Amino acid sequence: MHYRDATAENLEAALRDTRSRTLALIEGLDSQQLLGPRLPTTNPLCWEIAHTAYFHEFWVLRHLGQRPEILPDSDRLFDSISIPHETRWDLPLPSMEDTLQYMDEVLSAEVSQLDEIKLEDFAKYFYLLALFHEDMHGEALTYTRQTLAYPAPAYMRNQAPADGGSVPENEDIEVAGGPFLLGAERNGEFTFDNEKWAHRITLAPFHIARYTVSNQDYAEFVEAGGYTTREYWCDAGWQWRKERGLECPVYWRKDSDHTWHTRRFDQWHALAWAHPVIHVSWYEAQAFCRWANRRLPTEAEWEFAAACNPEEVTAGMPCKRQFPWGDEASADCANLDARGSGPAGVHAHPAGDSTLGCRQMLGNVWEWTDSTFQPYPGFSPDCYTEYSRPLFGQTKVLRGGAWVTRSRMIHNTWRNYYGPDRNDVFAGFRTCAK
Repeated sequence: MHYRDATAENLEAALRDTRSRTLALIEGLDSQQLLGPRLPTTNPLCWEIAHTAYFHEFWVLRHLGQRPEILPDSDRLFDSISIPHETRWDLPLPSMEDTLQYMDEVLSAEVSQLDEIKLEDFAKYFYLLALFHEDMHGEALTYTRQTLAYPAPAYMRNQAPADGGSVPENEDIEVAGGPFLLGAERNGEFTFDNEKWAHRITLAPFHIARYTVSNQDYAEFVEAGGYTTREYWCDAGWQWRKERGLECPVYWRKDSDHTWHTRRFDQWHALAWAHPVIHVSWYEAQAFCRWANRRLPTEAEWEFAAACNPEEVTAGMPCKRQFPWGDEASADCANLDARGSGPAGVHAHPAGDSTLGCRQMLGNVWEWTDSTFQPYPGFSPDCYTEYSRPLFGQTKVLRGGAWVTRSRMIHNTWRNYYGPDRNDVFAGFRTCAK
């Protein structure tokens, strides 16, 4: 979101919207489901929703507004930095009724504060930080429901997944490369610290696939013994696969009629061949590439293909777009905001093509890159110092957003990052020629 668009009216609407989505994502779950099993990749949902409100209170009310805390001991209960993940199931959490009241009090206070402060960019930053933090947790709440095989959220249940149609030929796009500014430019758009700032690099020519890898593409890898052939896997990936006993993606199964099905929340559906493969780890993406004699793009190659407009040049540098299709947000150009019930076919949304012709660089599935998450030159952490720095050197970069990602926060320079073992998130990939 551009700072100029972050008016008091727009911020209030966005805050109410993200809170509505958060509450919709726990609707219909009983107390046992809201606590859930102790897993390293999920949080107790009853803790996570309170944590999102706490983050608003900490940064918008206590830090920006200099207000006293609303809930005594909230730091001890909901601060994700100081509370070890494995202990969150053991905390003396408030009742659900008290949690919801706390969330409402925080929202009401920060909305009221919009009329009491001077809404300059400094203040807008903290509102947007808290807003996007809750948006990201909305995505986490969604994949938690998927991980735990809970029913789909009510607003998705009447949306049957489309089959995606026929699978298009996935031809390569030739990219000339050259000089490029990697990272976010100082254009008034909200950016996280790990996107800062654009710096000059030079890319060698490369060829990148027009579409992400489809279920049909990936099923060919599985059927060819991809999960049992050691040579396709790195050492860590092979160990990871063996420990989990995987012979196909985590939510796939072959039924008695020898057809592939995939689990969507608590329901099994026939595998849609034209949909992008999703819920695969970086290890699995890398193994597919070795089998196919391909490779993952670097994050610089990915951003070049998504943002570069080589037909427009300023100061000897190709111009960059905020989105693949241009500089204005458009709901019709990408599968975002959980408007459907899952991914669309890999060939959907042609209006969202990048200048170079790559499709769905934003939306549908997060895309693994070959790059390890590292700081850009001159990195300096923002006030939320733990957002990026602890994960540098430990995670892999994903780009582009997924079908459930909120469109108000995603753009071409956005960097996501997960460990290479994570196959629970909404991630797929596209490939490059070697």
